[in-house]
Amino acid sequence: MDVLYPAAGKIHMMNMTQKTRGFTLVELVIVVAIIAILGMIAIPAYQDSMRKSRRGDAMTSLLHLQTLQERWRANNTAYSSSLSSLGWSGSDSSEGYYTIAISAAAANTFTATATPKSSGPQASDPCGALSITNNGPVVTTAAQRQCWNK
Repeated sequence: MDVLYPAAGKIHMMNMTQKTRGFTLVELVIVVAIIAILGMIAIPAYQDSMRKSRRGDAMTSLLHLQTLQERWRANNTAYSSSLSSLGWSGSDSSEGYYTIAISAAAANTFTATATPKSSGPQASDPCGALSITNNGPVVTTAAQRQCWNK
C-alpha cells in the first residue's frame, strides 16, 4: 500500500509494505529457552552414557584377568595372588579408568576387583567397584546385576 503525502510542495510516495529484517526479543528468548531445556536433558544423558562406556573398561579388564587366572590355574596348584605373575603390567585397567587388584586367591577360587580411580571420571559412577571370581561376575544385588548388564 502506498501513501501520498505533501512535503515542501511536492508529493512523495512512501511504501508501507516494507519488511523489517531480524528477530524480536521474544523470539530470541524462546530459542534460548528451548536450547536450555534440550541441554538440561542431553548433558546428563551424555554423561551417563560415557560412564557406562567407561564401565566397559572394568568389565573387559576383569574378564581378561579371569582368563589369565584360568590359564595360570591350569599350570599351577592354585590361582595367583599377583597381577605380575599373570603377565599384567601395573595395576591399571586396559584404558586406565580403574585400578585392578586381586583381593583373594586360593587353590579353588579367586576374587579380583576393579575400583574406579578417585581422581578419574569414573569416581562418580554409582556402580563403584566391580568384582569377579572364578565363577564369573559378582552379581548378588539388583544394582550389581544392572552394572554388569545381567
